[in-house]
Amino acid sequence: MVFSDKNLVCKDCGEEFVFTAGEQEFFAEKGFENAPSRCPECRRARRQNNNFRAGGARERQMYEVVCDECGAMTSVPFKPNGSRPVYCKDCYQSKRSSSWA
Repeated sequence: MVFSDKNLVCKDCGEEFVFTAGEQEFFAEKGFENAPSRCPECRRARRQNNNFRAGGARERQMYEVVCDECGAMTSVPFKPNGSRPVYCKDCYQSKRSSSWA
């Protein structure tokens, strides 16, 4: 299939942008059926505002906690509820390796 550049209008800012032949080929290879509705700048801004990474995955919310083993401040990707101890990376690794021994 032969693709040619298309001029599209961004639904957010109303500016015209080019949907290149290369981008169209990429979309076709990935199986995407719809052309982008936002210009590259608005797509980038939307990802940042919604805490999305480049690949489309959401940024993980991190929670600041004190390690129950050494007392160091650390971040964990879950909200502790107090029912189990929370460890920093180093303490978690040492607990994990000692449980395998």
